[in-house]
Amino acid sequence: MLTYLGPPQLPSDDKRWKIVEATARRHGREPHALIETLHTVQECFGYLDDNALRFVATTLRVPLSRVYGAATFYHFFTLKPKGKHACVVCTGTACYIKGAPALLAAIDKTYGVKPGETTPDNELSLLTARCLGSCGLAPAVVMDGAVLGKVSPGEMLGRIEKGIRHDH
Repeated sequence: MLTYLGPPQLPSDDKRWKIVEATARRHGREPHALIETLHTVQECFGYLDDNALRFVATTLRVPLSRVYGAATFYHFFTLKPKGKHACVVCTGTACYIKGAPALLAAIDKTYGVKPGETTPDNELSLLTARCLGSCGLAPAVVMDGAVLGKVSPGEMLGRIEKGIRHDH
């Protein structure tokens, strides 16, 4: 006979964990709430670390491997803190053919980051997307939530620099 021991212990006194726990509780702490709960963690903390993945697994009573699988499968989730600015380069077929590799190479050369990385000063995170659904704008980039279409490496680097300078 299984005994219900109540909700799992919160990882810390940080009030954001109560928000995460409330999401899980609202969905009955059932496995079907996995994506919703991961979204809440990401919204609260900005990324999903090992501590968060373990808490979600315990709270929803699902294997850690399933939580990790969902966190790494979906593009929205990130396992590392993001920089102040995010640049998402579309690498779908149309964007790839029309110049996505040159965009990625320009960012790597200028900022020293590859897809999935953040600059050491936490100013810029570089991400890729399989498709942004903006094929007519190829190559397409999303810079801090704004879609840039038919962008050249120089235009993209200018937009990144403008965003970073605006903060300082």
